[in-house]
Amino acid sequence: MKLLILDRDGVINQDSDAYIKSVEEWIPIPGSIEAIAQLSKAGWTVAVATNQSGIARGYYDVATLDAMHARLRELVAAEGGDVGLIVFCPHGPDDGCDCRKPKPGMLKTIADHYSVNLAGIWFVGDSKGDLEAALAVDSQPVLVKTGKGLRTMGKPLPPGTLIFDDLAAIAAELIHKSAPLTPDSEGSAVRS
Repeated sequence: MKLLILDRDGVINQDSDAYIKSVEEWIPIPGSIEAIAQLSKAGWTVAVATNQSGIARGYYDVATLDAMHARLRELVAAEGGDVGLIVFCPHGPDDGCDCRKPKPGMLKTIADHYSVNLAGIWFVGDSKGDLEAALAVDSQPVLVKTGKGLRTMGKPLPPGTLIFDDLAAIAAELIHKSAPLTPDSEGSAVRS
């Protein structure tokens, strides 16, 4: 199985420090919907693991979150693709759950759902917590420069982190290239 796991806010859609609280505020990053559809049509299963503490904070409810994800699925379907399992953590940062990234609970849920080992599977995010969650399950940490990605690049990254401009660049890499990538001394993805 070709599985790719994505964070949501900052990777698929624009992020906001004020939270994405409605379908109207859920705005795809240019090229992200097309990238997911292209990956899907090329045989990839694209799953999503997203922290959604806005639920715990009372900014929106699960029905609103479900409506955002329905919109994501509609847009990808309109491009001929499909979105796989979407899992979310509704807890706040101090709730002590096992699912909120950087903890690996959501990634383990995806692994169980698809009956796969996550070793080497790419997990794409824009924050240090995303990269740490990837490492916790032996996945390949992949950073995009969208969302909080540029800010994250200003801090030390886990060894081996691959860096791409955006989700469209990742899709192009996975679909059209076959040689393995390795990080260079600055963490950027290079062909080996």
